[in-house]
Parts: sequence; structure tokens; C-alpha cells
Amino acid sequence: MNLRNRKEIIARMLKAGTKRVWIDPTRLKDFKEAITKDDLRKLTAEGAVLIKQKNGVSRGRARKILQQKRKGKRQGIGSRKGKHTARAGKKIIWVNKIRLQRKMITEYSDKNLIAKEVYRLLRLKAKGGFFRSARHIKLYLTEHNLWSKK
Repeated sequence: MNLRNRKEIIARMLKAGTKRVWIDPTRLKDFKEAITKDDLRKLTAEGAVLIKQKNGVSRGRARKILQQKRKGKRQGIGSRKGKHTARAGKKIIWVNKIRLQRKMITEYSDKNLIAKEVYRLLRLKAKGGFFRSARHIKLYLTEHNLWSKK
């Protein structure tokens, strides 16, 4: 028995979609006899019609991702937006860079790979931000022939 027409009428009355309208299968005979809207209203009042709950979007996956982010995961290069200086401040980057350079220059001096005058020169250049990286220091020493001769 086709109840599509009656379902549509009930859906319009209750301001819901036809998919959400549930008709009690044990009361099909009553629905067959219901002709007017008033008959359908009475059946609805008796509880022969129910409106199913709307399907929501599950937050389960979102919660899982949030948990991972709290652990520090999902922070790879592909997930980053903005410049690298936005994630780590300019000062922090500078401090890390200068510490590395000064440590390297001190090691060279301790191992007698460079003279004291060259050590002083490199320290001052590093302080002024001349060197881009530790590799740049090596390159500078090689290009300017500043390694000590043993």
C-alpha cells in the first residue's frame, strides 16, 4: 500500500522532510482509512506518526584530530601557514643561529685551526650578522685563506 501522498501531507503539516516522517506499521489500516488532513492530525496526536531526529555531523573525527594536535602531532610542513618567522620569533631564530656560530668559532680556536686575530674577526662579523650559517663561516675561511698552517 502506497502512503507517499499521506506522508507528504504529514510532512507539510509538521514542517519536516518526508524522509523524517515515520508511520507506525501496525496502524497502516487507520492510515488507509484517513482521508482528510484532520484524520491525519488525529493519528499524529495519538502517536502513530513520529518525526525522526535530524542527522547531525559527527564530531568524533574532529575530537581525535584535536587530541593529536594537543600531543604536538600534525605540525608538518604541509600544515603550516604563514612565514617561518610567524611560528618562531625573529629573536629566537637569531639566538639559535648566533649560539651555533659562536660555538663553532670557539671550537676552531681551541683546536688551533684559526689564529687569535682571525677568531676576533669572526666573532665580530658573527655579531654583526655577516654569516648566514655555520657553513658560510667555513666558506669564508676557505675563500680568504684564513685557516692556520701547521
